[in-house]
Amino acid sequence: MNSPPLPLRTLDLNLLKVFDVVMVERNVTRAAGRLAMTQPAVSNALRRLRESTQQELFVPHAGGVTPTAAAQALWPVVRESLQRLHEALEAEVFDPVAAGQSFTIAMADATAALFVPVLVAALQRQHSGVNLFFVPLNTRDPRPLLEQGQADAAVGFFPEVNAALQVEGSDSATRNLALYACRYVCVMRREHPLARPGALTLQTYCDAEHVRVSFAGRPRGFVDESLAALGLKRRVIVTVNQFSTAGSVVQNTDLLTVLPRSFLPATGCQAQLAVSELPFKLRGIDVGLLWHVRHERSPGHRWLRQALAQAAAEIAAQVESVVPAGAAQGGAGKGEATML
Repeated sequence: MNSPPLPLRTLDLNLLKVFDVVMVERNVTRAAGRLAMTQPAVSNALRRLRESTQQELFVPHAGGVTPTAAAQALWPVVRESLQRLHEALEAEVFDPVAAGQSFTIAMADATAALFVPVLVAALQRQHSGVNLFFVPLNTRDPRPLLEQGQADAAVGFFPEVNAALQVEGSDSATRNLALYACRYVCVMRREHPLARPGALTLQTYCDAEHVRVSFAGRPRGFVDESLAALGLKRRVIVTVNQFSTAGSVVQNTDLLTVLPRSFLPATGCQAQLAVSELPFKLRGIDVGLLWHVRHERSPGHRWLRQALAQAAAEIAAQVESVVPAGAAQGGAGKGEATML
């Protein structure tokens, strides 16, 4: 019988977990904290892995480490192997009470403001042992976060990703699930002159001053694009990066803003705000769930997806003007949820 190649014969499989976490963190100290190891122990593990594979895997720099081409090629194989091993050892029926498992979910602030209270209440009712970590989502394409293991799931509005997944079909490494849909509305303080019935017209909207929400800080959003298609523009004097900040600004000024209707209860000042339908058509929001295909068969991840879907159903039932997933809402202009 032929002997296995030298790297396999000398490889300690425990080193692969260290390798995986360092690839995610790109920093030895952070990886050590996540692995409950010391920094020298992680460094030693990487040295042993380098000797076993006979390949340079990381290049140190001031902020951490950069994976080499060899590490990038090895990582998908290691991730899939670790996931398959985890699934093989995981119980067929996931018990959230006894599990003690942790999941990381990427959401923008507006989405998290709705989901987190509902999920926490559900976990407490179940006396769950599951730990949920929420990380900010400031990109329209969370697929790299899912691929690199920085998040187990992402919840938000991803029109471009969903379009790409339709083209890729079953070959895609990302899976998606529609959760619910809602529309955008114009929001202002309750005593605003334009809060009177019939006062908000296309002309008065454009003549007013506005707060724009931009997660990425871009100077133009899809509200502006929709107005430009009509040959119009608005005066934006403040740009913020959170819906909650926009709500606070308009509560105390004569500025207008555009918010998802579903988000209003999460502002904490809904009673002080007036809501009007926009005087022009604007694409609605289809909130969905994304995850990597490697989690498809995991009982724990199936539980997570079900918990998120149930939370979405509760949000949709509680919030006025939220409609079932898949109900299209019209729209001039090409939109994105991160820029209003």
